[in-house]
Amino acid sequence: SVAPCIQGDDNLQSMLVGTVMRKIKSRSWKKQRYFKLQEDCTTIWYKSKKAGNTHSTFSVSDVEAIREGHQSEVLLSIADEFPADRCFTLVFRGRRGNLDLVAESVEEAQSWIRGMKKLIENLENMGEREKLDQWIGDLFKKADKNKDGRMNFKEVRDLLKMMNVDMNEHHAHRLFTMADKSQSGTLEDDEFVLFYKMLTQREDLLKVFQDYSADGQKLSQSDLEDFLKEEQLEEDDFQQKAKQLIEHYEPSDTAKLLNAMTFDGFLMYLGSSEGSIFNPRRRGVFQDMSQPLCHYFISSSHNTYLMEDQLRGQSSVEGYIRALNRGCRCVEVDCWDGANGEPIVYHGHTFTSKILFKDVVSAVGKYAFKVSEYPVILSIENHCSIEQQRVMAQHLNHILGDKLLKTTLDGKVGLPSPEDLKGKILLKAKKIGGLEESFNGMVEDSLTGEASDEDEVAEIDKDNLHRDSIRCRFKKTKQHLSKELSDCVVYCKSVHFSSFKHSRIHSKFYEVTSFTESKARKHLRDFVHHNSRQLTRVYPSGFRTDSSNFNPQEMWNAGCQIVALNFQTAGEGMDMNDGLFSQNGHCGYVLKPVFMREAAKRFDPEMPQNQDGYQPVILTIQVISGQQLPKVNIKEDSIVDPLVRVEIHGVPIDQAKQETRYIENNGFNPVWYDTLRFTVHTPELAMVRFVVEDYDKTSKNDFVGQYTLPLSCMQQGYRHIHLLSKDGTTIPPSSLFVHIRITKLDKPSSLS
Repeated sequence: SVAPCIQGDDNLQSMLVGTVMRKIKSRSWKKQRYFKLQEDCTTIWYKSKKAGNTHSTFSVSDVEAIREGHQSEVLLSIADEFPADRCFTLVFRGRRGNLDLVAESVEEAQSWIRGMKKLIENLENMGEREKLDQWIGDLFKKADKNKDGRMNFKEVRDLLKMMNVDMNEHHAHRLFTMADKSQSGTLEDDEFVLFYKMLTQREDLLKVFQDYSADGQKLSQSDLEDFLKEEQLEEDDFQQKAKQLIEHYEPSDTAKLLNAMTFDGFLMYLGSSEGSIFNPRRRGVFQDMSQPLCHYFISSSHNTYLMEDQLRGQSSVEGYIRALNRGCRCVEVDCWDGANGEPIVYHGHTFTSKILFKDVVSAVGKYAFKVSEYPVILSIENHCSIEQQRVMAQHLNHILGDKLLKTTLDGKVGLPSPEDLKGKILLKAKKIGGLEESFNGMVEDSLTGEASDEDEVAEIDKDNLHRDSIRCRFKKTKQHLSKELSDCVVYCKSVHFSSFKHSRIHSKFYEVTSFTESKARKHLRDFVHHNSRQLTRVYPSGFRTDSSNFNPQEMWNAGCQIVALNFQTAGEGMDMNDGLFSQNGHCGYVLKPVFMREAAKRFDPEMPQNQDGYQPVILTIQVISGQQLPKVNIKEDSIVDPLVRVEIHGVPIDQAKQETRYIENNGFNPVWYDTLRFTVHTPELAMVRFVVEDYDKTSKNDFVGQYTLPLSCMQQGYRHIHLLSKDGTTIPPSSLFVHIRITKLDKPSSLS
């Protein structure tokens, strides 16, 4: 059966027929492939034209965006060969490489571009229920081995394995027989849906529903109001809220007329974004954006140009586009002298590939404000000669135009705010003199301006590497700074850090110091006060040649704003970063708690109970159940043995982890009802991370999924947590169902 979305759409019709296009990997690798949309409207299938070659597929839901024309490095490299109007790029979610394509004609390119956009839009507009139905449909097709549109019991058993459920044969057979209304020994479409519904019966939710339903059949409006008030602890007008939920989520018109909610409606509400653990009021920009820049945590990337590791990874403009599209507001540009007078960007003295500085600036100019209108900081690590620094300044001025901030803002003394700097790109680099001189028209002779490279090189030296080969290449040279480039630096002048005492007396608000993680750790207690007045950047140690990340939390605890992480590397560090910046409209700026913004308040992360307004809380999480957890092991028969670990990341005394039991052989609908309890002393800084793992008694547990959010963004009551994969993308329909309570701890007890 053809999906209904195709009817009357010429682009999708022609995608169904299929098209031969060139897949491009480099200037020399350009091969023809046959691409075709599958009948299900959600999968693209392609194979090479040679007979006997295998085919590949990808799902439309894996595609994040379509870029038209020469908008990727690969397509730019062949721009002279194929016109832009026949080229396009499919960008995938997570960390998968792009697919660059050239169609035979402009019409065919347009057909695919428009068709793909339509398919992506259809997916984005789907409700949770439709997503689930679609997921079922896909599984049905996979399990229906002989493609007769019906499933015998053996096919159903294989399907259950695919769905991560190891059900005893007797129980599975009983459900199969109940669903097989026609008694044909096979399940047709509707029968299969019935089987699936029995299989996924949410006993855990039914229990909650019946607790609040007067007649066990429906929730009247007042039943629902009680539920919202007593369980969900909603702050709003309950009457209004209950009406709105019935209006929005109740599928039955009859129930709507009665102002009531059926179990199906209840299921829809709790599976929706309003029923999720993340408070919708914190989704958009809700914070005060008019405070000085140093009062915000700023989403920041390290070695932004790298797609992999720091020794032989691929440098790519794509790294900048991806980081900016994830809301990153501070990117790093490592500049070296290149051929023909053109500066290049790469990880110096290593085997990483090289890209042109001007291509980086173009990409930043183009993508800086697509997801956030707040300022972007270009952190320049400058190893260029005076001549090439002049070229850098020309590119910055020419390509960015008035997006580049060149002068201080009128009437502003001190650091401007994200609001003041909307749509602006700031350069963070060495500068000759300060802001004061440059406006009196007095500038030192450019020969005295010292631009010896930022701290990273020196730090590697200091970290005392026993790698002589590296050390002898890193001779520190006094390098001069071009006035043109210096003039592009306004509010972010890079300076060396000597001591907190020195900076208290001498430092200027526009000076930024950079620390490697190990150096920053030595100063954590002294940082808070310094960071209430100035920006600090912390980056991963030079030893992390695999581009791994540290956990940014300990730097945030000290008020460091620019905590630079390798966005290209998945794992705990990036989960934390994504979690912190998922609030406030994903805009890349999060206001620090008030006790970190006032220089007078001496907050000490080591002794949070000395802080004014100290109010610890108790966080109680009942982990109830899991739904459709993804398979971890590709091995056909392996089924997940899931456990849930809840981690609190915050000031040192708040760091904690607790786990539920593991459930044997059920990743489909495991039920725990395990309660975990935490005392949190500084809730304003706490992050909560839910991790699902596949228990393994002989080796390390496998990662199944995770979700991280600030404690301050958590909703209380019965909530679903929609899990994310290793690289931060959604894995519908996987979720956890939990009950959350946050209560104030009476008087501060002695620290346990």
